Amino acid sequence: MPEIAEVETVRNTLKKRILNKKIKDVIINYEPIIESDKNNFKKDLVEKSFIDIKRRGKWLIFETEDRYLLSHLRMEGKFFIKDSTEDINKHEHIIFRFFDNTDLRYHDTRKFGRMNLIKKEELEKTECIKKQGLEPGDKKLTSSYLLEKFKNKRLPIKTVLLDQTIISGLGNIYVNEVLFYARINPLREARSIKEEEASLIVKGSKEIIDEAIKMGGTTIKSYTSSLGVTGRFQQKLKVHKKEGEPCPRCGKPIKNIKIGGRSSYFCETCQK
Repeated sequence: MPEIAEVETVRNTLKKRILNKKIKDVIINYEPIIESDKNNFKKDLVEKSFIDIKRRGKWLIFETEDRYLLSHLRMEGKFFIKDSTEDINKHEHIIFRFFDNTDLRYHDTRKFGRMNLIKKEELEKTECIKKQGLEPGDKKLTSSYLLEKFKNKRLPIKTVLLDQTIISGLGNIYVNEVLFYARINPLREARSIKEEEASLIVKGSKEIIDEAIKMGGTTIKSYTSSLGVTGRFQQKLKVHKKEGEPCPRCGKPIKNIKIGGRSSYFCETCQK
């Protein structure tokens, strides 16, 4: 699944390649991906251009002259840029056709992705945006902020950090890495986290995400780029997908357990 670093990489790549191209047509091959008014979706986009692309958490926000198109890639969503003459793949469900005879094609094998076209003034009122937590690197993301969020939570810290209303954009890969950075066992109850540990979560989240963005994200089996950008952060992973390999700190084997249905990689010795 693409996480914050991968979505940011997609955003930066698309900004270089599709901005200010006027939309000639919108082809909808699988309607359930569109959550907003399907009758107006095409009408409100044709003859418009994407003038900017923003991001909030894992949501891409395509800006036109008078609308925002919100797009979440979910598990397997990807964007392709293709010549309009190329055959349409069976998994290319939403196609934005530009007047220069190129397409922006949304490809999603599992059809879990979602798009929502809204008026600009509705952005901060839209539920999926309104409920986003603070992002790694936000100055408001402090140990005090986290401790307030954690104080009554008996759930494992791993589960709580995956909650997008607390830290927005962190997914399974980066939560595993942040907890290793902070030397925190993923099974610890969130309410047991101390101030020093919360500070390490804040620091680790920023450092790890910043580095991942610089390296184009993480290319793994569940997520690969479709825009000619190969993520290289997998070369820097300390524990994720490293089951049985020696811990980079102590040399003991990395463990993998399921927490809330998610694979959780950690070192039993370093993360007690």
